[in-house]
Amino acid sequence: MNCRLKSLCVMTVVALACGLLCAEVLGPDVLKKVVPGSFFFAGQTAPVQLRNSVGLKNGAGKIAMAGLVDASGYSTAIKEKYQGFLITETKLTFDGGTLEPGAYGFGFKDEKFTVMNLSSADVMSVASKIDDQLKRPVPLKLEKDGDGYRLYAGKKYVVVKAD
Repeated sequence: MNCRLKSLCVMTVVALACGLLCAEVLGPDVLKKVVPGSFFFAGQTAPVQLRNSVGLKNGAGKIAMAGLVDASGYSTAIKEKYQGFLITETKLTFDGGTLEPGAYGFGFKDEKFTVMNLSSADVMSVASKIDDQLKRPVPLKLEKDGDGYRLYAGKKYVVVKAD
């Protein structure tokens, strides 16, 4: 292998490692700037609960965020599966499911994490897990888990990875 090829391989490995290491969970100050005050879904707008919003920035600076909404104005059929919004500037993977950049609704129901497009049609559904060891469950939380993050709703969670 010539010197140029070796250098290229080393630079590629360093860039990939930096992308994983430079990823970070967004703090409250950043969330206040990027989380919308309301979210349009299924023909209506619902207020976003900023205190129950989370986000992350990948190594390339792309943001993915999620937050719970007040879905009280929605029909019972929508409220059963719609709990919050998900906005991402990068591709996300959830335990085998892939989500392209965009805006979505999501919900945890019946051991499933379901993501819907803005008209409420399901676009992805994966099994969720329960963390019985979690001492203080909160409505929505994002926590580092290996090379991904756990998106929690109470004790239910899915593992999400950002490209």
